[in-house]
Amino acid sequence: MPLTITAITAAALALLLLGLAIETVKHRFRTQAAFGDAEDSRLIAATRSHGNLAEHAPIVLIMVGLLEYSGANATLVASIASIFVAARVTHVIGLHQKSEPGKAPIARQIGVIGTWLVMLALAGLLLFGALAG
Repeated sequence: MPLTITAITAAALALLLLGLAIETVKHRFRTQAAFGDAEDSRLIAATRSHGNLAEHAPIVLIMVGLLEYSGANATLVASIASIFVAARVTHVIGLHQKSEPGKAPIARQIGVIGTWLVMLALAGLLLFGALAG
């Protein structure tokens, strides 16, 4: 059985990750900062966007793949995977918005909460399936 949902999700996340990597390199050239963040807010946002996606995407892709492979409801799995991609894009937008010190933009908050809810939902579905199976 092909893992179509997982493949599409992985491709979307790979393209997003590549775009964020290019953005980070662009800001590194601009600031001449080979390491660190040069205390540059745009470089910080770029590296955080890239790093946050790199941290969360692998486990989500693994869980999506396991659910899809196990025969879970395809519409549900595709919906959850789509929400994850949307949450990560929203998080990137929020990280690049100006904000007051100590106050995260609403897009960033939505991105974080969306990511966490997706991870919780996927983990719950996997545990339910493992315990019921």
